[in-house]
Amino acid sequence: MTSTRHDGDSWDPASGVGATATLAAVARAVASRENLVDDPFAAPLVRAVGVDLLTRLASGETAPGDLVGRGAIDGAKVRTKFYDDFFLDAANAANPGVTQAVILASGLDSRAYRLPWPAGTVVFEVDQPRVAEFKTRTLAELGAVPTAERRVAAVDLRDEWADALRDAGFDPGRPTAWSAEGLLGYLPPEAQDRLLDTITGLSAPGSRVATESRPNPRPGEDARTKESLDRISARWRQHGFELDHASLRYFGERNEAAPYLAGLGWTVTGQSVRDLFAAYGLPPLADDGLRMGGVRYITGIR
Repeated sequence: MTSTRHDGDSWDPASGVGATATLAAVARAVASRENLVDDPFAAPLVRAVGVDLLTRLASGETAPGDLVGRGAIDGAKVRTKFYDDFFLDAANAANPGVTQAVILASGLDSRAYRLPWPAGTVVFEVDQPRVAEFKTRTLAELGAVPTAERRVAAVDLRDEWADALRDAGFDPGRPTAWSAEGLLGYLPPEAQDRLLDTITGLSAPGSRVATESRPNPRPGEDARTKESLDRISARWRQHGFELDHASLRYFGERNEAAPYLAGLGWTVTGQSVRDLFAAYGLPPLADDGLRMGGVRYITGIR
């Protein structure tokens, strides 16, 4: 499962960037057995991917140990709750109400199936064709029924994805809630900017957006982050799961999402990961080799 990023690379839920979505679902499954969040589809989706180790972790048969540490479990709680609350706040807002939601790089996200969407909400999921097909088929086989009208735009976000979204029925004249969850670091800097530009161009007044904004690295920080990712990869490798985490990300300087969106006309607010840990009653981050503490979860209103 080793992967090196290149233009046009693709993946499924067991390989490359797609495997990171499956690992995120493993963390959500573990987190759902505790408190704060409940994703009943996380473990069944991981099981369907077919990687025995990940299935045993997601089901609870194997203890998380050092593979899914406390930081990853609590981080999954924070991330899941933040985006759940974002979508529900947007969907239940008035003047104007937001009746379209777009989940970019939707991976194994199950919000279209588990959130209590108001009647008339349309949820669009955008992801690579193999990932989108896998999830649609698997949840249908599980008998899961969407809680909103769900539509899929199967397209690579590095391509001209706006056309595929329109073809799926997206209406740029209606206010929209957008999420780019855990996505930006897996895009080259210029592709990140194009993504945020495209979101803005498709957003009617009253639209909202949520994503993470990471400060640019200080000297030496990228090297230390890569070392931390290499240690994580080595731990997984010892258990027979091969994934080179560092090779999947794009490092170096880029436009920070919060000021970039503000420059595009969004009114942006946010909280740091450390603040959200405290707000949700979770213990402080301990080992932060991945520099998550300084990341801000942000929302913007247009």
